[in-house]
Amino acid sequence: MNKVKIISRILFYITRVLAFFYLFTAAYSLFALVTGVFLGFRENKKYFHVMYPFTEKPFLNGDYNMSYIIFDFLLVLGLYGLFFLLASNIFKVFFQPKLFTEFGIRQLRYFYWANLFLPGLTIFFASIFAEVEDMAVILVILHFILGIFAYFFAAIFRQGLQLQKEQDLFI
Repeated sequence: MNKVKIISRILFYITRVLAFFYLFTAAYSLFALVTGVFLGFRENKKYFHVMYPFTEKPFLNGDYNMSYIIFDFLLVLGLYGLFFLLASNIFKVFFQPKLFTEFGIRQLRYFYWANLFLPGLTIFFASIFAEVEDMAVILVILHFILGIFAYFFAAIFRQGLQLQKEQDLFI
């Protein structure tokens, strides 16, 4: 179990850093797109560049149209930030003193609900305003499968918590 705690702690920090990076990048890009600060254009405003702060060097590039900016750029960055944040909370569960806790079940529940429904809803709304690529549909399917696995883990954790509570009462 000690190896699991070490690995989960390492993965917790990696996914927490990734969550921060994605969420910060989404917020920074939104700031640049709304204010025009650190924003550049190419080909008569057909494409945009979000620049590295205080430079003229492009950091992120994209098509300068509203449906792309919302559904293919900002929403993707924000949702993957949320994904990594929820994943880091699950890894946090595995290095706690007690494995089966209400906190762990709650984190798994957040993770499976987010993976089961958010990608599908996002693609549904995106398809109303823009064309959805096949790769996006594949990612939705993968997140759905990940959500199902997380659901099964949550069920196992609920059973483990119940057994743990029964054992605590018995002693």
